[in-house]
Amino acid sequence: MVNLRHIEVFYAIMQTGSITGAARLLNVTQPAVSAVLKHLESRLNIKLFVRAHGRLSPTPEARMLLPDVAAIFERLGSVERLSQDLAGGSAGVLNIAATSPIANGVLAKAVASFVKARPGVRIALQALSSPLVVERVLQSEVDLGIAYRPVDNAALDIEPLAAGSIACVLPEDHPLAAQRVIALTDLANHPVVTYLPQTLLRPYIDRVCAEAGVKLRITVEIGLSVTGIMLAYHGAGIALVEPELLAALPLPGLVSRPLSPAIEPGSVMLRHRGRPGSLILDAFVAHLRATLPGKVGGASPVGEQGA
Repeated sequence: MVNLRHIEVFYAIMQTGSITGAARLLNVTQPAVSAVLKHLESRLNIKLFVRAHGRLSPTPEARMLLPDVAAIFERLGSVERLSQDLAGGSAGVLNIAATSPIANGVLAKAVASFVKARPGVRIALQALSSPLVVERVLQSEVDLGIAYRPVDNAALDIEPLAAGSIACVLPEDHPLAAQRVIALTDLANHPVVTYLPQTLLRPYIDRVCAEAGVKLRITVEIGLSVTGIMLAYHGAGIALVEPELLAALPLPGLVSRPLSPAIEPGSVMLRHRGRPGSLILDAFVAHLRATLPGKVGGASPVGEQGA
């Protein structure tokens, strides 16, 4: 059977035209090159070179083999270059799922700067609800998930990512918009839009309201923050949501204000314990942490940093 060493010696002789040149190119002895060539010709039962004027001249059969051999070395070179890029975190494919406000906010910014610096990287980014993010990670459909707490599953590696706050999103001409901070008790007499009971964020809101003795007038329940923001924009009520999207998709006349007491669920990164991480994933996680602001979420007027 012909092996890679046979092909390497053949290609070196074709390039240099001599046993001496091939030995120098491969950094081996001349007898070693001669022995491999003799073994190759015996294996193929073909004469590959004849000596003419002090050089080895390839036979027609050798010239016919050359394009395929050259293609093999081109592929080997491609494998080596890709391996170097993979080792350096500058090539690869990443599948990421994140809760919608984070995917469309700080994560979008981190992904953009990451791929700009690494043209060999391709990222598939899904914006989902937190339960669906957890599901995708558990099913090994994504390499990395980012969701809101609480997440508790023995099959997952769960790592805190950043703090995040539920805020009031409301029209700038709303009476409560004049306050720098809105007390939870101030919401009792106003219609409120917030998350469905089965979402991961709703229990945080319910717990803080119960502790404060506040019963909200919930008029609409939603699954995604963007829906709540749009409902607030159209006047359905004050949206109690994670307001990160306002920074990426500012809406004229809409503001966000922090709550007191604060409702701070925070976000976590999720990886499947049974799925080995790649070098490119490690590089992206480090990049994400480096580009995160001190807090994911927060509350401020539309368009200001931190919204």
